[in-house]
Amino acid sequence: MIRATTSILAMTIAGLSLPAFAQQDAPMSDIGILDDATAERAFGKRSYSPYVGQAYPTRVFWGDTHLHTALSVDSTIFGSTLQMEPAYRFARGEEVMSSTGLNARLSRPLDFLVVADHAEGLGSMVELFKGNPLLLKDPTLKRWAELFDSGPEGGHEAYTELNAASAAGNLPAAMSDPALARSVWDEYVETADRFNEPGRFTALIGYEWSSNARTNNLHRVVVYRDDAERTRQMLPFSAEDSENPEDLWKALQTYEDETGGQVLAIPHNGNLSGGMMFDLETFEGEPLTQDWVETRARWEPLYEITQMKGDSEAHPLLSPTDEFADYETWDDMTIGGNPTGPENFPREYARPALKNGLALEEEFGTNPFKYGFIGSTDSHTSLAAVEEDNFFGKHPGLEPSAERLTNLIAKVQDEVVLGWKMVASGYAGVWATENTREALWDAMKRKEVYGTTGPRMLVRFFGGWDFTEADASTRRPAEVGYEKGVPMGGDLSNAPEGKSPTFLIAALKDPIGANLDRYQIVKGWMDAEGALHEKVYDVVWGGDRQPGSDGKLPPVGITVDMAAATWTNTIGATELITVWEDPDFDPAQKAFYYGRVIEIPTPRWTAYDAKFFGLQNVDPEVQMIAQERAYTSPIWYTPN
Repeated sequence: MIRATTSILAMTIAGLSLPAFAQQDAPMSDIGILDDATAERAFGKRSYSPYVGQAYPTRVFWGDTHLHTALSVDSTIFGSTLQMEPAYRFARGEEVMSSTGLNARLSRPLDFLVVADHAEGLGSMVELFKGNPLLLKDPTLKRWAELFDSGPEGGHEAYTELNAASAAGNLPAAMSDPALARSVWDEYVETADRFNEPGRFTALIGYEWSSNARTNNLHRVVVYRDDAERTRQMLPFSAEDSENPEDLWKALQTYEDETGGQVLAIPHNGNLSGGMMFDLETFEGEPLTQDWVETRARWEPLYEITQMKGDSEAHPLLSPTDEFADYETWDDMTIGGNPTGPENFPREYARPALKNGLALEEEFGTNPFKYGFIGSTDSHTSLAAVEEDNFFGKHPGLEPSAERLTNLIAKVQDEVVLGWKMVASGYAGVWATENTREALWDAMKRKEVYGTTGPRMLVRFFGGWDFTEADASTRRPAEVGYEKGVPMGGDLSNAPEGKSPTFLIAALKDPIGANLDRYQIVKGWMDAEGALHEKVYDVVWGGDRQPGSDGKLPPVGITVDMAAATWTNTIGATELITVWEDPDFDPAQKAFYYGRVIEIPTPRWTAYDAKFFGLQNVDPEVQMIAQERAYTSPIWYTPN
């Protein structure tokens, strides 16, 4: 590389004009380096190094965009004592003690974290336990504080009342007092700034807007590009202000208008939304409008496709030919514990939403469900720990213990949801140029992201018109990927005459994880009559398997030793890379494509618990094996 001092000299010698920032006293980091083309013009030769001038993202950064601490009212109800500092310390690789007194540490540090505590009553329970006089003036809050102090029986009574009030959106007004909210929010954003270390660890500022309208989950995580100085200028918008997502979008617009900042919203996985997350009418039950679809598309570029409360990519009833659709499915209730059913599933899961988005784009010219995909935890323990052998549960009452497999999570009429149904998931992978707030946020905005159920596999997905088999032979697929096509989250249009889209795909196993079973491409499209379709293609896989007469690829096999809670990487593949051309392409049809990478079977967290705690006679219904996976953001094709 030719560094800054030489660059200035070389450009001067070559008669090139200096950039405005290349002043004599400019910091070296602001001046930059010569790209390969400029170096060749300056010196008459190109650089030996193939990485000179490389401007595209070459590294994936791992993080969690949805973590709760004791500052969330429900976290405190569940017994959380950890606030923001231990959450950041744990995420960056330090050892901390959990709320139940267990030492905990990640296998590898994360690169970034969004502490996304609920805006509703933010920090109020912590302040109540501190004896904040503003809160103790309220007779209900004073009574709860006295009950919590009186011992387990009183604490249970207070917990029951508080939980009911929280679920009903009926918390005492003092918990949202503006003076209290201001002091908590100022400390909240300043703590994030204190732990933000550009280039090493990024603390993105965010919160969760937690609408439980009609007991349905419409939550959004709000993520800022900005620092404390700007984000403190406006308090978080909460569901106590409004349960209508349209009002949240207005608040985000107000924030950008009044502060000059930038912000986006990420919808919570929709499987507990009672069909409201991707409804085809407005919150008020009115027909969708041009303004509505454009506004939703403006503020919500990403969707949380997997987390602890289930996976919401697809449902087996909606995708009966997809053998991998029934993965960690939560489909019997809403966030309020009310029963739900198949009539709601098309408006709760990602794949049907993507298909409905094609139809809405045909009608309005804008696709409101044009989502990139991420995974995140939604943990309420302050610990972003979702590796199967290092799973610290949904909340402190479900941290590792001999009882947590059978502890009650929820009750739906006469049916109970037990602890083993928790999902050790997920993480967000972000392809960015550097580990900073700005670079990570920009990558999220352009949807160059993917979600996994926990493993840190590297996944690339490029679409274009001219990829060839030779492009899969390079050891730097991104170079040709960006040169010839668009990355995940991108768009294709104007199909050249006689050509079908081609996709350069690559996946590399998690260095300490399982081998890969297969890389699939999921396609959805709309035909000339407006009917919506989908198909899953097995594109490249490990081993010498061949599809059967039914077109199905045989299972990869299984090497799990259940008693030892381990497996061997003697099946599958360490990496998968190929170029695939859509064999069913019609240039007149709108379509989307996304990648799904499946690992070989491995022990689920329940198997690790059974071994660690010496559990005998585990109920056969308890799932003990998983095939973890990654979901890329889609690439969309739009006809001329």
